[in-house]
Amino acid sequence: MYVTFWGTRGSLPYSLTAEKVRKKIGRALRLALQEGLKTESEIEAFIDRLPFSVRGSYGGNTPCVEIGDEDGFVICDAGSGLRDLGTSLLRRGQLGDSPIPDEFHLFLSHFHWDHIQGFPFFPQAFAPDTKVRIYGYHPDMKSAFVRQQNPVNFPISLESMSADIRFETLELEKTYEINGFTVKGIMQNHPGSSYGFSFEKGGKKVVYSTDSEYRYGAESEHSDPFIGFFKDADLLVFDAQYHLIDAIDTKRNWGHSSNLLGIEFAVRSGAKRLCLFHHEHTSDDEVLEKFYEDSLKYLTVSDKKRALKLFLAYDGLKLVF
Repeated sequence: MYVTFWGTRGSLPYSLTAEKVRKKIGRALRLALQEGLKTESEIEAFIDRLPFSVRGSYGGNTPCVEIGDEDGFVICDAGSGLRDLGTSLLRRGQLGDSPIPDEFHLFLSHFHWDHIQGFPFFPQAFAPDTKVRIYGYHPDMKSAFVRQQNPVNFPISLESMSADIRFETLELEKTYEINGFTVKGIMQNHPGSSYGFSFEKGGKKVVYSTDSEYRYGAESEHSDPFIGFFKDADLLVFDAQYHLIDAIDTKRNWGHSSNLLGIEFAVRSGAKRLCLFHHEHTSDDEVLEKFYEDSLKYLTVSDKKRALKLFLAYDGLKLVF
């Protein structure tokens, strides 16, 4: 199974400005002066040694995650990353690398704008003979998409899109078989309610749990249903938008969680991999890199067995297991 992250920011897309790029180049050049680089191979090796915040970027798209294997895939959320997913599929099809799919299965955690704003720009939604199935636990999901593409907001209505777009409301107490995946859901604590998803296939399990706030700490009764839902996940994608102090103080009731609680939940549930997700849109790459380093330090204290693998999501990250 694989998981590809096409959008990892929360609340609002993040812009990598010219000033920020210049800062990255400056850091790289200052470090390069110490190396005495002379050959292309030396340059490439040097780039690989640079901190990720210098040689790359955590990206700026809002949530969109692809989960799949060689037989098919599903999509979680329709943030601005959905456009990059769609254009990547078109490019691969045009190059002959893989056929362009004609059926898509999209699962929505909730309808805040950062989680649906990419749909009007999803190229496959304009393709005739293409099916787009949108799943979620909220009633009347279609109305959120219709409102988003109302003429006052967007020039093309939902009804004008050429694909066969249908909405299917799920029930929490049921288990579903969708495009080869066994799918379950759980209600989460977030303004307007959000839902997490568990996808199982071929003995592998991925849990997508974003936009959820855990108010009483990882040892509380409140956390028990989530520990069970996350149990033995091969990958847990977890909302870690805030530092713990912000999550329990100034941003309490905003509907998001922290890196430290994500680690505690993953360790307690026996998850094999944890990917921190839904990054704060005001955090630049250096801030996020420090956030990741601090998370790794906390992991060494929380996971005595050193069993959990920890990742910080970025646009373009692909995990295979």
